Amino acid sequence: MAAAAGGERGRTSFQRRPGAGPRPPALPGTRPSVRHGQLLLSSGLPSLDCVLGGGVAVGTLLLIEEDKYGLYSNLLFKYFLAEGIVCGHDLFVASAKEHPDNILKELPAPLLDDSYGKELGDEAAAVKSEDFQDSMKIAWRYQNLPKIETSPTTYTKFGHYYDISKKISPELCQSVKLHRFYLHEELPFEPKMKTWNMNSGYARLLQSIQRIISQEGFDGSDPQKKQRNILRIGIQSLGSILWGDDVCCSDTPEDPQSLTKFLYVLRGLLRKSLSACIITVPAHLIQNKAIMERVTNLSDMVVGLESFIGSERETNPLYKDYHGLVHVHQIPRLNSLICDVSDTKDLAFRLKRKQFTIERLHLPPDLSDTVSRASKQDLAGSAKLLSSGCGAMAIGKKHLDF
Repeated sequence: MAAAAGGERGRTSFQRRPGAGPRPPALPGTRPSVRHGQLLLSSGLPSLDCVLGGGVAVGTLLLIEEDKYGLYSNLLFKYFLAEGIVCGHDLFVASAKEHPDNILKELPAPLLDDSYGKELGDEAAAVKSEDFQDSMKIAWRYQNLPKIETSPTTYTKFGHYYDISKKISPELCQSVKLHRFYLHEELPFEPKMKTWNMNSGYARLLQSIQRIISQEGFDGSDPQKKQRNILRIGIQSLGSILWGDDVCCSDTPEDPQSLTKFLYVLRGLLRKSLSACIITVPAHLIQNKAIMERVTNLSDMVVGLESFIGSERETNPLYKDYHGLVHVHQIPRLNSLICDVSDTKDLAFRLKRKQFTIERLHLPPDLSDTVSRASKQDLAGSAKLLSSGCGAMAIGKKHLDF
């Protein structure tokens, strides 16, 4: 009798719910953010992921402001697409400048498994020796500053490294589902009519994206029977004259709302789907700054590239180790009131033989052997000018954080 009473006391009212099943399988190439819980994708460049707060969130739009010649922004565009192929994501590539097939052929080759040291061993060794030399020259208090992950010798399970001197294999491209949109092939089959009160090129592109999201199972609002996957959307040189838009040609364009309406509708499609989008825009050609401000506000993440090609900074000893500056104009606020701002505000990029990297911008350790005293004063003045552009996201400090 006592034993039975003791057994009843040991029972609890908590019971396992019979309908509870196993967790849904994780989507390939994604991980949840430790800050806001949103699913993140890799941009294909680990150093850019670090700047963006861990990666590109699913359902968001990454806007890249092109450099004047479009060389480096095109690299970021290809990194994003190449990462999608390695992760097994579906791709949608749209362009009015270059055929999507040609873009896919020029994607960089991934460095998988243990090929980091084999492929980039010499370059990684050079980076290590360079860092060691700098640590012997710069002040001790600078050595403890946070670093951006740029070296391929550090293994990471999120994101991959790529060799820009080699092209991706056709077999790897054929292993994923590719959707192509070439404007000059699409428009002749459709009548020139303004849908959604925007030009025909943008309207046709939106229709294609909407159709793929709904038919291929990327719509998050509808239950899908097939296995879930991620759709990566890449749109090249949006807003250029090749898209039939004149925002780059005139300060008072005939239809200034087409570009902003397109981004508004596109972001609505992204929010309800398992997709992420990268868009390159020739911001330096858009003469009406009010239009560019609206484009920035309609994007989730905005990163600008400023190349040194053709400028005075190309021969300035202050920037001898870099090829341009990186301006982080906007970071999204996801499930929180504040954005995940990186500790590093002053960024620059450089293109190595096999690698494109984003690094912390710092002055050379010693300029006494190559620069006169008058030139040093000029360099100090140019460093002050740098804070207005590269440190646009800085809070509190107006000058470089050296």
